Amino acid sequence: MGHVQSLARTLEMLQESTADLLASAGQITEEQARGPSRLPGWTRGHLLTHVARNAEGGTRLLGWARTGVPSYEYRSVAARAAAIAEGAGRPAAELAEDVRVTAAAFAEAATAVPPDAWQHLVTWTTGQQTPAGMIVRSRLGEVLIHHVDLDTGYGPGSWPAGFVAEMIGLVAGAFRENPLVPTALRLAATDTGREYQTGAAMADGVAVSGTESDLLAWLLGRSGGAHLAWKGAAWLPRLPSPWTT
Repeated sequence: MGHVQSLARTLEMLQESTADLLASAGQITEEQARGPSRLPGWTRGHLLTHVARNAEGGTRLLGWARTGVPSYEYRSVAARAAAIAEGAGRPAAELAEDVRVTAAAFAEAATAVPPDAWQHLVTWTTGQQTPAGMIVRSRLGEVLIHHVDLDTGYGPGSWPAGFVAEMIGLVAGAFRENPLVPTALRLAATDTGREYQTGAAMADGVAVSGTESDLLAWLLGRSGGAHLAWKGAAWLPRLPSPWTT
């Protein structure tokens, strides 16, 4: 994948990014809480509830890594959806406090994980198994991407460079294996000089350029690509988003 940052740096970025999200959540009015987020069909209340329940799921997985006793992220996909729907209509202050309390519990659980336990395997709701270190990296993505989805003025340009560099490699790799990607893409970051490739053979592919954060926002479905340039096609391809909720 390349550009993999240290776990310590990821934890530091998570602390900073969580503080930024909490500041935004704390300013949401009752009307805004009922209003739409940038995720189709979800209000900001749905989004903040999801972020809180995600923290609880990550905390359970961190407990598994620390103790060796199997736990779970969510009991099921259906249970996850039900919890989000149930909590979405709460008052704005309660939504923000839920995000704060659960984020603090996640941070405390991460601090308690011994250094040699980060390689312990945990199982996610999807059945995927990863080393425990991925719990923190996944949580960072949830906080940063969903902060954009909250639609309160925080944009992809505010994402930390280390997160962008690591995430764009992950997303490009996912698209490389995805048969739904309509064409090959060569991605050129104008601010870092790095290049990424996804899709099939490049013979008839599309070359897309822009800053790394603008490229990643487009790949994640958080931008229509207005700040990107491309050649090899009349318009940017429509891509399946690898990260929605």
